[in-house]
Amino acid sequence: MNKKKEREQSKADLKVKTPSIASAQDWETARQKLLVKEKKLTHARDALAAERRRMPWMALEKEYVFEGPEGKVSLLDLFDSRQQLIIYRAFFEPGVNGWPDHACVGCSMVADQVANLAHLHARNTTLAFASRGPQAEIERLKARMGWYMPWYTITDEFDKDFGVDEWHGTNAFIRDGDRVFRTYFINNRGDEQMGGTWNYLDMTALGRQEQWEDSPTGYPQTAPYEWWDWHDEYSDAPPSQEWSAQVERGIQAGQGRRRSS
Repeated sequence: MNKKKEREQSKADLKVKTPSIASAQDWETARQKLLVKEKKLTHARDALAAERRRMPWMALEKEYVFEGPEGKVSLLDLFDSRQQLIIYRAFFEPGVNGWPDHACVGCSMVADQVANLAHLHARNTTLAFASRGPQAEIERLKARMGWYMPWYTITDEFDKDFGVDEWHGTNAFIRDGDRVFRTYFINNRGDEQMGGTWNYLDMTALGRQEQWEDSPTGYPQTAPYEWWDWHDEYSDAPPSQEWSAQVERGIQAGQGRRRSS
C-alpha cells in the first residue's frame, strides 16, 4: 500500500463517538423534528432580508475611479448598465500573502464559490471584484484560477470609505439614473454565505424580486422559479409553457405535502 492510500485508510479508520444508529422510521422522525427548527431559521432569514430591503439608502457624493481591462472607469460604469451592483473587496496586491502568484487564501475561496453570473444579470444585478493589484496581474490570476467575474483595480479611497481597506467585505449599491446609493454591507463571517445567486440577491435592496417576498410596494417582482433559465439561454422572452407547467406542478406538490404534514 502506497503512502497516499495509507493516509486515506487511516482517515477512514478514524475512531469517533458516533450518534445512535436508527431505523429508517426513527431516522425520518428525527429529521422531521429538526426540520421544524430549520424552517424557523429559513423564515427568520426571509424576515431579515425583508428588513434589509427597507434599509435607508446612503447617497454617494464622491466620485470613484477604478482601472479596468480597457482603462479608467467610474463606479457608475461598474454597474454595466444594470440597476444594482455588488462589489467584493478582494485582497490581491503587494504585501498580501500569496502575492503575486495567488490572491489571499480566504478571498480565493470566496471567488471559487461564485455561481454563474448570468443568473444575477437576469435580476438586473452586476457582481464585481475589486483589489489594488494591477490589471495585468489580475487578468493573469483569473486565467490561472478559472475565474471570470469582472475584477477592477482600486485607485483611490473607495476601500477606506466603504470599510474594506484592511479586511474583506461585500458592498451593495443601487442606481437611480446616474445617482448611486449604498444599500447594504456584509463582512467577516457574513461573507462565508456569499457566492450563490440567492444569497447575493438577498443582500440587495431589491432582493430576489419574487412575488412571495415581503418587499415595499412597487418593487419589481415576478413569479418565483419562472424567471430561472439555463445560464446560456436567458432572454427577454417569457418562460416556456413546459417550464411554467413544471413549476406549477412543483408548487402544488409542495403545498400538498405541507397540508398533509
